[in-house]
Amino acid sequence: MRRTAAAVLCAALLTGCAGGAGERPGAADGRAQDPPRAVGDTRGLPPVVDHVPTREPVVFLTYDDGAERDPRFIDLVRERRLPVSMFLTDSVVGPGYGHFARLRAVGASLQNHTLDHAALRGLPYAGQRAEICGQQHKLRSRFGVTPRLFRPPYGTYDTTTLRAAADCGITAVVLWRASLGADGELTYTRGARGLRAGDIVSVPSGDTGSPTLSERTGRLLREIGERGLRVGRLEDHLERASVRRAVGN
Repeated sequence: MRRTAAAVLCAALLTGCAGGAGERPGAADGRAQDPPRAVGDTRGLPPVVDHVPTREPVVFLTYDDGAERDPRFIDLVRERRLPVSMFLTDSVVGPGYGHFARLRAVGASLQNHTLDHAALRGLPYAGQRAEICGQQHKLRSRFGVTPRLFRPPYGTYDTTTLRAAADCGITAVVLWRASLGADGELTYTRGARGLRAGDIVSVPSGDTGSPTLSERTGRLLREIGERGLRVGRLEDHLERASVRRAVGN
């Protein structure tokens, strides 16, 4: 039986695995949509990941919401060639999409964090799909890209979230093992303290008066370097993990 690449990725990932998904015809391109899958049908659901198995000394930097638009951060991403992933919320970004167009131009990827930053767990399918697919359409119309990665607001989700995400063309739901606080300290959701290869790191927007995004990122980069690690592109490593499993390596 043929297995999709995203379904194979599920077997490669160490946490929160729930199957894989490809884009359903018409789910994110404005054409006629397939009927939503039945409740209880878990086939083709995207995996949920906070860590990517890899032999390379890399970690992955992810940024949420889009509330913080530090112009020096663009310079940092360009100068250090940082392959960061930006999970954007439409109602938070507001008129600031130009800032993220500049970030994309210097190498950042733009991913989905819903239209309105609603807590999705427990919401009906239609509401969750509207939040996820709606932001897919926004990002496509703004930038000509259709994200394949999705981060649920607050890191909360349920099976309905995974169903809706799959039907919107999402191939992986991305959480985090480490999160950077406003004070520059890392906290961990599970496992031993300390960054390790394959960790996904969340950098939330900072509060007023806290160190800027570029300052917090600079401190984080120093810690990453002290541990003998570097920043990798999340999308590429997720794809490589699925391919390795597909060929049995």
